[in-house]
Amino acid sequence: MADDTAPVPARPTPALLNSLAHADFVHLLSGIWEDSPWVAEAAYEARPFVDIVALHNAMMRAVRDAGHAAQLSLLRAHPDLAGKLARGGGLTAHSTAEQAGVGLDRLSDEEFDWFDRHNSAYRDRFGFPFIIAVKENTRDSIKAALATRLDNDPAVEMKTALGEVAKIAKFRLEGLFGT
Repeated sequence: MADDTAPVPARPTPALLNSLAHADFVHLLSGIWEDSPWVAEAAYEARPFVDIVALHNAMMRAVRDAGHAAQLSLLRAHPDLAGKLARGGGLTAHSTAEQAGVGLDRLSDEEFDWFDRHNSAYRDRFGFPFIIAVKENTRDSIKAALATRLDNDPAVEMKTALGEVAKIAKFRLEGLFGT
């Protein structure tokens, strides 16, 4: 199937974003939410956006209004940190760059084993992968957060994970728009 979306400049502006057709809008923002284009689709209806803060707010409203099942699906679309998918080169470009930025692509065998064990325990406990905005963390702070958050109540952890997804989306929007 051919890609029939219009080309978009490397650094789009809110004005350009507001002028895009639905398919182009969703295509432009497809990398912001890990394999979850429904967020951009829902936010499209909230145009016009005066800036990326307004866009981010509209996207977060879409996530909040989507309900528990869609939120859980959004969380489950995220990969494990330093997981098998990462080691096999199967991450999105955003996730690959983010994980590499804190050295999660250069772990020792022992560190990979630690992440495998803790990722599995986390996923078993909560039903979705451990999610943290790696751009504001170090390898050690990520490990500490993973170990600590395993003790959270499931409802608290879902709220925490959604908050981390919001931060990730904000960082990705800032990268896309150059702000």
